[in-house]
Amino acid sequence: MATKKTTKEKETTEEPTAPKTSKRTPRKVKEMVQEPVAQEAAPPSLKDKYQKEVIPALTKRFGYRNVMQVPRLVKVVVSRGVGEAITNPKALESSVDELLLVTRQKPLVTKAKKSIAAFKLRSGMKIGCLVTLRGQRMYDFVTKLIDVALPRIRDFKGASPRAFDGRGNYNLGLREQLIFPEIDYDKVDKARGMNVTFVTTAKTDEEARLLLEALGIPFRS
Repeated sequence: MATKKTTKEKETTEEPTAPKTSKRTPRKVKEMVQEPVAQEAAPPSLKDKYQKEVIPALTKRFGYRNVMQVPRLVKVVVSRGVGEAITNPKALESSVDELLLVTRQKPLVTKAKKSIAAFKLRSGMKIGCLVTLRGQRMYDFVTKLIDVALPRIRDFKGASPRAFDGRGNYNLGLREQLIFPEIDYDKVDKARGMNVTFVTTAKTDEEARLLLEALGIPFRS
C-alpha cells in the first residue's frame, strides 16, 4: 500500500521559487545615467585651413591666376646632428628613439661623407639622423609644433624671420627636445636640439613667410 507522504517530505520535493525582483531601477542608477552632452565641433585641420583660408588669402594678396601658383608646403625635414656619437654610440640610439616619438616615423641615420682627422671622424661613420615628413604626417607634426611645442619654449617671442634661404624654404632651430609632450623627462640623458626645415613651392621669401604665417607659425616682429 502506498503510504501517504508526510508534510516534511512534501516540503523537500517542492522546487524552490526564485525571489521576486522589483522592476524599479534604483535611485543611484538613475542619477548615474545622464543625458549625453552635445560636444563642440572640432577645429578644422591644418590641411582644411590651407585649402579654405590660406589659398584665397594668398591669391588675393599676390593676384595669382591659377590655384597651382599658390605656394604650398611640400615637406618638413626634422634632423639632428649627433657629433658625440663618435665616442658615444648610445647618444645616436637615443636620438633615433626621440625623433621616432616626436614624428611617429622611423628616422634615417646619416653618415659622414668625408674623413676629418682633427675630429677623429672617418668617412661612413654614423653621426646623425633625420626624418622627412609628407602628407598627413607632415600636417600633424606642424599642428603639434604650433599648438603644443612652441608655446612651451621659455621666453618664446616668435620665430626668427631671417632664417629663409632665399628660395622659399625656412629653417627653424629648436634648442631642446623637452618641448614635445612625447619625450619623458626622466629618460633624457642630455638636452639635444633639432632643426626643422619647411620646404615650400614659394619662389620668394616673402611668399614663403606669408604662407607660414597663415598656417599659424608666429614670427618675431
